[in-house]
Amino acid sequence: MEELHQFEVNIFGPVAVMQSVLPYMRKRRSDHILNITSMDGIITMPGIAFHHASKFALEGISESLGGEIKSVGIHVTGIEPGGFRIDWAGRSMLRAERSLADCDEVFEPRRQRRLERNGNQPGDPKKAAAAMLRLIASDNPPAHLLLGGDAISLVRAKLGYLKTEFDAREPVSSSTDFE
Repeated sequence: MEELHQFEVNIFGPVAVMQSVLPYMRKRRSDHILNITSMDGIITMPGIAFHHASKFALEGISESLGGEIKSVGIHVTGIEPGGFRIDWAGRSMLRAERSLADCDEVFEPRRQRRLERNGNQPGDPKKAAAAMLRLIASDNPPAHLLLGGDAISLVRAKLGYLKTEFDAREPVSSSTDFE
């Protein structure tokens, strides 16, 4: 089941590593955990729902854990890369069998685009590694770090969409409070 595999790799694996190293980090009262989440932990695109769900979960775990352990000198940063020239969309990608033919008009163009972009993504992995090393050396690292121009523009668009939607529904949202 590809869906379960997404959670094993993207959530349960990092959580197991964190649980293993945190006792040693607490003794040293310093360190930095970098979790590779993805811009896909903030935005969504049709066709990769379980990937997004697993990345959203790791985003939440990272942010929450970071707030819990910052006072003992341990930082947690969710690293949110956009498209980088790695093999994410190539031979390493497991694709589920088509199950909803009704959704082909949405899924297929996106699948094709991912295949075409493979090897042509805008992000440089060496520059991303250098940025992460600079982050580790900083005195006040952020809880989140977007990597790549595509991540910046897509996440900004999502934040704008959310603000517009929340603002438009504010009267309904606030009407549910006790008066």
